[in-house]
Amino acid sequence: MSVNSMGMVTTLYNIEVPKNIFKRVQQWGVMARQWWLYDAYGQDVFRSALQVRPYLQGKHKPYYVALGDHGDHVVVVNAKHITMEHDLWERVEYYHHTGYPGGAVWTPAWKLHQENPTEMFRRNLRRKIKGNRLRDEYMARLHVYPELDVPEHIMKNVSAQIRQIQFVPKKLHEYSEEERNNFPRLFSYPKDFVIEGDVPTVMPVETPKKN
Repeated sequence: MSVNSMGMVTTLYNIEVPKNIFKRVQQWGVMARQWWLYDAYGQDVFRSALQVRPYLQGKHKPYYVALGDHGDHVVVVNAKHITMEHDLWERVEYYHHTGYPGGAVWTPAWKLHQENPTEMFRRNLRRKIKGNRLRDEYMARLHVYPELDVPEHIMKNVSAQIRQIQFVPKKLHEYSEEERNNFPRLFSYPKDFVIEGDVPTVMPVETPKKN
């Protein structure tokens, strides 16, 4: 690739193009809205909202301004498998009002998540965004799905992935039988060992009385 005196760039195939065309492509790549993928499997719902929020607002871009809408699209999968610390599933409640007198309703987190697995993530993320007129625009670019079943016309736009906030250990059934057998053991139970409570009880048989 070379540049002549007229400011034209000669490419590998001897095609002359304007020098500033590469700069325009670079600017388009920065200004265009990207699609990010975030896997919420085993992730804390409150910390995940803080992780996704900058991408919806565009704070990860160098030209971010508070009054501009420069955010990207975010696709969240496995929202059904989000987590909470300790007993927050029972202590955290979400407020809703029907608009009628006496229509205030406080729904526990576990019940709301059971009824709608995607609503928990949406509500927590909406709380983390400052309440202005841009918040609805940010939330419109959030696409939340309970499992990995994402429509093809959405998934084909994804070009990058947001890093998870915490490590998810493998479950016992996810290990193969060979891996479980080769894992170092601290001790082994003897063959004739019986756990207390597992000993079968034999009921006495009543013998019929003789007349």
